[in-house]
Amino acid sequence: MTVRWLEADWPAEASIKAGTTLRDGGMSKGAYRSLNLGANVADDPAAVIENRRRLVQACELPSAPNWLRQTHSTNVAHEEPANPDSGTDAIITRRAQSVCAVLTADCLPLLFAAVDGSEVAAAHAGWRGLCEGIIEATLNGMQTRPSMLLVWLGPAISQPAFEVGAEVREQFLASNSAAAEHFVENANGRYQADLYGLARQRLEAAGVSRIYGGGRCTFGEPDNFFSYRRGGQCGRMASFIYRAK
Repeated sequence: MTVRWLEADWPAEASIKAGTTLRDGGMSKGAYRSLNLGANVADDPAAVIENRRRLVQACELPSAPNWLRQTHSTNVAHEEPANPDSGTDAIITRRAQSVCAVLTADCLPLLFAAVDGSEVAAAHAGWRGLCEGIIEATLNGMQTRPSMLLVWLGPAISQPAFEVGAEVREQFLASNSAAAEHFVENANGRYQADLYGLARQRLEAAGVSRIYGGGRCTFGEPDNFFSYRRGGQCGRMASFIYRAK
């Protein structure tokens, strides 16, 4: 089976290449079937190495991605991950053919591109990183003004599938009371959280108006996506972006 991936559906400059892998086309077995790209989820290391090689080949990447050690932080790297021992959840580059990438399995991947194609970035936003400001940290680290950026929201868990406790809602409301509109109380006295809506709200507040994607659900599409909420132990998809020239 060949590697399948979703190309970002946005009006980015032609030199920008971006998208998210689906779960097909790799050699991982069991819960990681089949294109697991995460090296820290207890999969066979040899399978992950081969899967990453297939990613580069199938998606015609100019080089292997700059893989991050993601820890739900608000740390941002420039060009290359600065310290492999420190957690980093976003990466920015203005260098051609340098591939930025993040790994997810329910969390929200965000890809950023300057309108003129001069700068790109990728960020990993689980609810904690989103609440603590990974979007704002990424925007602050870019040279391009937010009004001159395009942002694509890759596949993440949708609101109907993402139940959280009241404490999560309160953490968002502590910094922005308007976040309440993205939480719906359920019959269990808990809340269904809208990661896509929360991300759009924060992007718009920061001055980003060109926002695309955000229509898929990792939990609800088991044939296409890994989902930690659905399966617990599972693989990871990669969302990547680079400037071809």
